[in-house]
Amino acid sequence: MADGVREIVALPDPVGEELERRTIQDGLELRKLRVPLGVVAVIYEARPNVTVDCAALCLKSGNAIVLRGSSYAERSNAALAGLVREAVLDAGLPEGSVELLGGDRTELEELATAEGLVELVIPRGGEGLKEALKAVATVPVLYAAGGNCHVYVHSEADLEMARRIAYNAKVDRPGVCNAAETLLVDESVAEAFLPDALADLAAAGVELVGDRRVRAAAGQTAVGEATEADWDTEYHGMKMAVGVVDSLEEAIEHVNHHGTGHTEAIVSGSPAAAQRFTDGVDSAVVFVNASTRYTDGYVFGMGAEIGNSTQKLHARGPIGLRELTTTKYVVQGDGQVRG
Repeated sequence: MADGVREIVALPDPVGEELERRTIQDGLELRKLRVPLGVVAVIYEARPNVTVDCAALCLKSGNAIVLRGSSYAERSNAALAGLVREAVLDAGLPEGSVELLGGDRTELEELATAEGLVELVIPRGGEGLKEALKAVATVPVLYAAGGNCHVYVHSEADLEMARRIAYNAKVDRPGVCNAAETLLVDESVAEAFLPDALADLAAAGVELVGDRRVRAAAGQTAVGEATEADWDTEYHGMKMAVGVVDSLEEAIEHVNHHGTGHTEAIVSGSPAAAQRFTDGVDSAVVFVNASTRYTDGYVFGMGAEIGNSTQKLHARGPIGLRELTTTKYVVQGDGQVRG
């Protein structure tokens, strides 16, 4: 956590950054600048590090923050928020720059409807939290939603590379939003790829479910029958759905139908196929020949992140300093009037 804060400190200050400068009608000088959002509320579940990451990002971007953690980590959150508030006072910032609320549902609804007090709510948690906010929110919400992420093994993939990537994407940290939940394999390489890849995953303790062709090609590895619900499930654990597809186009269609727009990956030696996948998949982050696990604000050079947005308006992907700002036009004149 401390390393993440130090990295945020070292990043350029986004506030006041000039995005555009030009002369418009009647000689007016127009500038477009980054400015803070104001008060940002972050609602999160049982990861206390979010307390520190979010506070550091919001303060660096000129915002005040209201933190609403879960009851699971109430004492840890309180201890960390207390340290942050001490640092805020030592730095001469207003005492109310960082506030921590309790974890009951009443305060969740109050935050989500605090128009005029809160500029933006960012929920970081599962689909249940997302749906609860959708039902009541009147304040703008930027959903740092869950990830039903896929790895697709193309017909021209290096199969050893694909084994490493599929294994890492599932096993490294299966409970996080950038872990792969579904493995898709092109029909032309299924028999060569699946026996060893599935054996690797099963040996690590992954419960596997698959379609008919996966089960036929699984060799000695036990694979259960995948239901329609499996393709839409973010397991948050050691379970993975595996499917065989007939083409790159079918893989793209499957990802866009079942995915959450978080992170997808293709393993392929064909630049043309990789380009078609990255162009065709509707997702915040798309990897070529790399694990989905790299979707992370720290890895992307942001120091940390508030979450990963799967929306398309304002911010998409990791939410860092720049994503916590909005813009303002400043126009300089010397007496011009419009006629």
